Amino acid sequence: MNYYSNKFEKSVEGKLKNFLVQDGAEISAQQNAIWRARTSKYSAIFYNTGKFLIQGSDVSEISKKVEEFLGVSSSLSDVCARQNLSQNVPLKHIGSDESGKGDFFGPLVIAGVLVDESNIEVLQKAGIKDCKKVDDKNINKLAAIIKNNCTFSVITINPAKYNELYAKLKNLNLLLAWGHARAIENILEKKDCDYALSDKFGDEKLIQNALLKRGKNIHLEQRCKAESDIAVAAASILARAHFLSGLAEISVKYGVEIPKGASDKVLQTAKSISEKYSKDELKNAVKTHFKTFSQI
Repeated sequence: MNYYSNKFEKSVEGKLKNFLVQDGAEISAQQNAIWRARTSKYSAIFYNTGKFLIQGSDVSEISKKVEEFLGVSSSLSDVCARQNLSQNVPLKHIGSDESGKGDFFGPLVIAGVLVDESNIEVLQKAGIKDCKKVDDKNINKLAAIIKNNCTFSVITINPAKYNELYAKLKNLNLLLAWGHARAIENILEKKDCDYALSDKFGDEKLIQNALLKRGKNIHLEQRCKAESDIAVAAASILARAHFLSGLAEISVKYGVEIPKGASDKVLQTAKSISEKYSKDELKNAVKTHFKTFSQI
């Protein structure tokens, strides 16, 4: 399903409704909106805010007609929508992403976020995008916006638990699949959704097999560069925020600034903690299957 989004003056809703009726649409009441128009090809909603949304298998023809009728062009939100939602991704969907898998210190965090017609405009206006394109100083601000407007789930696997699970599974992709599945399941406990999207990290069957009863019927897809999707981008921001929080807790616990990644500085910091507290204690702060651990 594709969609078109724009924002108009509320004064145009009457003539726009009449235009859609002439196009064969049936008008009905819609919660939090002025009306909904339906045909066999599309569904359109005019919201109280002036936002106008069309959903359907192909919305290009009717959206062009609407713009020509009103004498307007595509809004910024429509441009963002076309950039952020890949073809055939429904408007209502769950995005999931992780943070910390390439960092020696800190937890592995997997987050899921549900995006739908009630919150997508807020996320677009806030500038939600892949966390790798967001300064860490702004992560918490964006994470708060996401939490205040979306159904979400965050799975934080602290280093000690991570090491325990990795020792059993011997495979990072299996651990990631378990985390993504839990995040998706937690959201489905709160709201129904038919589609979930994540960045590609392994066979899609890994997540599918890890899903429980609620998630067995969801259409699950993994795509390269899925973080360009706004739901996946929102999930990446939540995951990053919680990962940074985990690093901060480790910094406070051991009284030293914890660097990100797996650099020489990371190795020196780990050696310092090991010498002061013991290598066994270090296991509570790092991922022990990293080559860095064997160098300490």
